[in-house]
Amino acid sequence: MSQVISGTPLTGRVAVVTGASSGIGEATAERLAQLGAKVALLARRSERIEAAADRINAAGGTSLAVTTDVTDRAALQAAADRINTELGHVDLVFANAGIQLISEIVDLKVEDWDTQIDLNIKGVMNTIQAFVTSLVDAAEAGKTADLITTSSIAATRVLEKFQVYSGTKAYISQLTRLLRTELGRKNVRVSTIEPGMVDTELPDHVTDPDASKLMADLIDQIDVLRSEDVAETVAFVAVVPKHVNLTEITILPTAQII
Repeated sequence: MSQVISGTPLTGRVAVVTGASSGIGEATAERLAQLGAKVALLARRSERIEAAADRINAAGGTSLAVTTDVTDRAALQAAADRINTELGHVDLVFANAGIQLISEIVDLKVEDWDTQIDLNIKGVMNTIQAFVTSLVDAAEAGKTADLITTSSIAATRVLEKFQVYSGTKAYISQLTRLLRTELGRKNVRVSTIEPGMVDTELPDHVTDPDASKLMADLIDQIDVLRSEDVAETVAFVAVVPKHVNLTEITILPTAQII
């Protein structure tokens, strides 16, 4: 997707992006900064987020790299405190960190189950805990406030061997719907992005040969999404007028039919 938003409509906003060391998170952090937001990049890989922050700052933006494991609630709260001090009051959160580990249930890869549940579900809940008060405060002050999550088409489609991953993403999609019933009344917008096949490093974590082949074939055979396509979609969710909440957006490669 070419960049469809122009100017700096996010000037004055402070954004947090988790999972910002690669792929969708990295691209989104850079795009939000291009559009004027001050951006905190959160991830475990220090060198990756520091390099991205350096690019943002060199291009005239404002960013802060904060090495954080979102599965560590105390560490994430400390990160939130630092961001509030160094960048200002957070009013845009993109809870994007996640992992995809595919296997059959009978393989009993319970460590993979736990890793996905801890990051894809608990990591998002920790992110919400760390920043929801800031979002509510921003909305009460009359500012635009956004909580945006990354789900997946796997949340609603039946995909073989994706049981645990799909379950975690179904949780995120349903959580987003339910959060709107509470936070929408407080003028905090809540949205989720459900991408199809994106050419990121996420499939690299898949060790199941059949699932790996499925993903590799898709990347080979069709024009899959780029991280920048999803980043532009997130940016669009954030720049629409304050009274508009784009609640669920599914974004697919045109040729993807599974």
